[in-house]
Amino acid sequence: MIFNTQEMHSLIDKKNIYAVIGVSKNPEKYGHRVFKDLTSAGYDVYPVNPNETEILGHKVYTQLSDINEKIDVVIFVVPPHVTLEVLREVNELGIKNVWFQPGSESPEALEYCKINEIESIHEACIMIERKSNG
Repeated sequence: MIFNTQEMHSLIDKKNIYAVIGVSKNPEKYGHRVFKDLTSAGYDVYPVNPNETEILGHKVYTQLSDINEKIDVVIFVVPPHVTLEVLREVNELGIKNVWFQPGSESPEALEYCKINEIESIHEACIMIERKSNG
């Protein structure tokens, strides 16, 4: 998918509410780094991981549908097979924007987004783009 900088940066906006799929307690993992980066910068972010209960003082949600806020952007930091599973929930919830951290996307996930009219960003790191946006 070809996207322009304006489209990418519209997804990096403190007005948005984010969910990070694949948050981890392990500070070495990108799921932890992305979550910490966004929360430290003042973004409204919900962590999602069925195997965790709390990270950096935040309640961790088992799945997207457990979050009582309307999520604007879902950020994926999981293997491609997990991404595809969660995309179905994204579609069911009517969420229209996703960000695939490098390594979380697949041709099937990108095609799923296209078919279901879900805007997707891939081949870009949200932490790097956020810093260049601000």
